[in-house]
Amino acid sequence: MFQQPLPIEYTRLDPEETASRIGIAKAALGSDLFILGHHYQRDEIIRWADARGDSLKLSQIAARQTARYIVFCGVHFMAESADILTDEDRSVILPNLSAGCSMADMASIRQVEDAWCDITDVVEEREVVPITYVNSAASLKAFVGRHRGACCTSTNARRILEWALGQGERIFFFPDQHLGRNTAIAMGFDPDRDMALWDPHEPFGGLDAEKVKRARVLLWKGHCSVHQRFTVEQIERARREHPGVRVIVHPECAREVVQAADMNGSTEYIIQQVSQAPAGTTWAVGTEINLVNRLQQEHPDRTVFCLDPVICPCSTMYRIHPRYLCWVLENLAAGRVVNEVRVKPEIRRWARLALDRMLECS
Repeated sequence: MFQQPLPIEYTRLDPEETASRIGIAKAALGSDLFILGHHYQRDEIIRWADARGDSLKLSQIAARQTARYIVFCGVHFMAESADILTDEDRSVILPNLSAGCSMADMASIRQVEDAWCDITDVVEEREVVPITYVNSAASLKAFVGRHRGACCTSTNARRILEWALGQGERIFFFPDQHLGRNTAIAMGFDPDRDMALWDPHEPFGGLDAEKVKRARVLLWKGHCSVHQRFTVEQIERARREHPGVRVIVHPECAREVVQAADMNGSTEYIIQQVSQAPAGTTWAVGTEINLVNRLQQEHPDRTVFCLDPVICPCSTMYRIHPRYLCWVLENLAAGRVVNEVRVKPEIRRWARLALDRMLECS
C-alpha cells in the first residue's frame, strides 16, 4: 500500500527526541491505546509494545482487545488480521503502510482462484481443503473461509493440517511451501510420493492431472526471503566452530535445513527453548536477526548467535521506524486517525470465519 511521506518535521527528529515524543503521546492516550509488537521488530519499537509475540499470540491478543486504538507494529497482513478479529468500533493502525510481506505477495487472490479451478477440474472440490498461512492477504483468508478451510500459523500448523484432513482427503496449502512441507513431513507424509509443488507462473502449476490426483498435500511455490537464506553449510560451520551447539530454526526454512537442525519451531517456540536452556549453553538460531539479538541480550549467560553470518533483517518489518510510530501516535493524541487498516465487509466476514476456525483449533 502507498505510504504518504512523513512530514518534514518528523524526518529531522533525532532518536532521543523521537522517543520522548512517543512516550508523551502514549501517556496522553492512556487506556485508549494498545500497541502490539511482533518479535521481528527492532528494539527501539519493541520497547513501546504493550504486548509482543508471534502471529498467533498477537492474533489472540487482538481478538480480546478493548482499547479504542490498536497500533500494530508488524506488517500489513497482521494489521488486517487484527482488524478482522476486533470489533468494528476499534481502529487498527499500521505505522507504515508500506510494511508488507514478500511471501504474502507471492500468492494473489486471482492466482489462487485460478489454481483452485484447475485443481477442482481434476479432483472433487469436497476432497480439497484450502489452508492459508496467516502470512497472506485478507482476500486469501476469505477464500479459504468460503471453501471450508482455515488459516494457520507456524505454531499451530500441524494441528490445523490434522483438522483439515478430517474435512477432506487432500490439502491445498499456500503461500509458504516450506512450512507446509516441513509440517506434512512431521506428520508422516512422504515429500516425493505425497506432495506436489504448484507453481502459479506455469500452466496447470507445472504439474499434470495424475500428480494432482496422487498428492495429499499440494504446496504453493512461495517462501520467506529471510528464512530462505539459511543453509545446511551454515549449520555445519556452526557445529565445527562451536562444539556442542544446539541448532534451532524456524519451519519456514528449507526442508534440508530443518532436518539438519536439532530443533525447529515458531518464534514463540524458539524463545521458549532458549529461555529455558541452562546457563552456559550455546545456540545457533535460524530466524530474523532482531529476535536473535534480543535473545542474546536477555540471556547473557548463554551464547546465542544467528546462523547466517551476513545479517539480514526482515526489510519490511524494518519499515516500522520510531519516527513513523511517533507520527501516528501524535496524530491519535490530536484526534486524527491516520494509517487505519480496514478490511472490506464481505472479505472481513469470510476471513473472520477462517481465523476463528484457526483460533478454535489452537
